[in-house]
Formats: sequence, C-alpha cells, structure tokens
Amino acid sequence: MAHILFPYIAQPHQEFHSLPIALEMSRLYPDIQVHIASLTPERDARIRRLSQCYPQSRVSFDLLHLPAWIRRHLERYGPTPLSKLAVLFSNRNYFNRFQAIVVPERTSLYLRRMGVIHPRLIWTRHGAGDRAIGFARDARHFDHILLAGPKVERRLLEAGSLCPGHYTTGIYAKFDMVRRLHTDPAPLFANDRPTIIYNPHFSPRFSSWPRFGRRVLEYSAYQTKYNLVFAPHYRLFDADRQKIMKILAPFMSLSHMIIDPGSDRSVDMTYTLAADLYMGDVSSQIGEFLIRPRPCLFLDAHRTRWRENPDYESWTLGPVMDNADGLEAGLDTAFRSHANFLDRQKEYIRDTFGFAAPVDTAAKGAKSIIDFLRVIG
Repeated sequence: MAHILFPYIAQPHQEFHSLPIALEMSRLYPDIQVHIASLTPERDARIRRLSQCYPQSRVSFDLLHLPAWIRRHLERYGPTPLSKLAVLFSNRNYFNRFQAIVVPERTSLYLRRMGVIHPRLIWTRHGAGDRAIGFARDARHFDHILLAGPKVERRLLEAGSLCPGHYTTGIYAKFDMVRRLHTDPAPLFANDRPTIIYNPHFSPRFSSWPRFGRRVLEYSAYQTKYNLVFAPHYRLFDADRQKIMKILAPFMSLSHMIIDPGSDRSVDMTYTLAADLYMGDVSSQIGEFLIRPRPCLFLDAHRTRWRENPDYESWTLGPVMDNADGLEAGLDTAFRSHANFLDRQKEYIRDTFGFAAPVDTAAKGAKSIIDFLRVIG
C-alpha cells in the first residue's frame, strides 16, 4: 500500500488548498493510505473538524514531532520561517517514509537539502493572486504542481517554473470545502446596510494597513451607511496579536462592525461570500470574492506604478484610491460604477480559475496526483 502525506507546517489559511484533495484521495483510492500531519494538537483538532465535511474519507491523523523550543516559539509567534525549517528538519526521518508529500507552501522544498530524497514533492499552491512571489522560479523543483486557471499557468511558464507533463490545471480545491461548510449561512449583521469587507495584506511593502488601516476603522465606526468586516490576511498580526487586540478593542463592541484578526471565519470565505463590496490592496482573496462579481475598491498606500503591471492586474477590477480622504465618496463611487467593471471581473475570474463559477476540483487534483505517481512508478 502506498502512503502519501499531507503535512501542515504553516498558518491555517493554507489548509483549504490541499486538505480537500487529501480527503477525496482517501475516498476514491482505498489502496492508498493518506496521512495528514499537523503541528499541534490544536491544529489537529481543527483539521479533524474540517475533515468531517468528507465523511466517507478514512485518513490517518499524525502529529509532527516538536522539540520544546519550537513549541514555545509557535505559541508566541505562530509559524515563522525559522520554526517551519526547524519542524522540517526535526521530522526528516518521518517525511522520508512516504511515496509522495503534498504541500500548499514552498518551504517544504528545503526537505531536499535535509536528505529527504525518496518522496516526490507535489505543490498545490495556495491562493490565486497576482503578486510575483506566487510565480517564483523555485517552483520548478517540485515534481508535480496543481494550479488554477490560464493566468497562473501562463505566468509560471513565463517564469520557467513549469515542466510539461509535471502539472495539472483547473484545480482550486478550497471552493469544494467552502461549499460544504456554508450550506445555510446566517446573516452577518442584524440590519440591511451594505457590508464592506476590508482585507489588507500582511506585507508592509504592499499593505494598506500601516498607512490607511486605522483611518478606515475610525471612519467606519462613526458613519451610518455601511457595515464593515475587518478581516485582514491571517498573517498581518502574527508578530504580536496581544498588542494589536488593544488597538482594535475600541471597535469590537460596535454592532455594525466585525473585527476578526484571525479566526476560522477569516479564512473559510465566510466574509467574502457575505460582503457586498471588497476593499483591499493585493490579497489573493479578491479572486475568491469575485467568484460572484461585486463592487471593489483598492487602496494604494505606496504610490504604486500599477498600470500595465501584471502583479497588480486585480486593480483593473474597480476604482483605485491613493489616500484615505473621502473614503465614503470612494465607496459610493465603487458601488455606482460597478457596471463599468463587470465584464472585466468576469474575464478575470475565467482567466484566474479556468471556470466562470465554482466547480468541484479536489477529486480532479487527487486523480492527477495518483496518475502522476503511477506513471513515474
């Protein structure tokens, strides 16, 4: 019996991009033993809960070995580059037992330098954004890659990161699990105001949070036209969540605002499915939001030369503001002008995912992995 591993060494938002593939693989291929490895008992419990969406699956749940110092580091900072490398090194003998290792991140490529040479390394990616980091050339070191639509394929080919016969397109497994989780969603707010989701990125080089974030929250707190969900990228506040909670505390009790710096709902599309307008900068969540086209407003906090730049293609999907003055006027304009961007949004979604509306693709991803492994023996 072949054994295939799906390890999770990074933040929880990455789980959705490979876990549905693991669970479908277990269901469809009873001759394959699928293992899911978690960092901590807390992460293991979370993944077990998500796995209940696939009751016919029968996977093995493992806990990765963590020396005490790594555990303390994780408790304080969450997964960091240092802790991820340390986890890989500490578990290298465990990893070397498998025929294949399927991951949503690229850090696991370091396993090759740590002597883990037996398993095939397979990358599912996570997200389908436009930033150049998503198309890095080191991706060519994976044995097989699962990717979304034509845009992703095109840019990876241009970067020299794909080899013919070693990748499969048309896969975005997160949508499969999201549909199972949100069969009967409840309203976010007890009013009929339009709801804005503000979703700043974590990287200071790109994020609107350091320059505009507090002003967005203060504007939202005192106006009476819109609801606001503040759900930034999960990693924005990784460094010091206790400090940021003090900053966010004044906005926590307002009935027309949801402040969510990193709960399960911030990564499972609860907010992107429910919101009426997306406000952000460069997060790949814009693609997930636009699976149902709606108004967008982009905040440029860095005087970016974004036009004709493929790393900022998403900024062609709605108005772009380069300051936080007149925020209400900007939101009003984004709602009024949405018809001008509708065709462009539909084109962007087809190019990004390879389909116009979400379809199940996790089973296709599982099949492509098994077919690849059988071909190479």
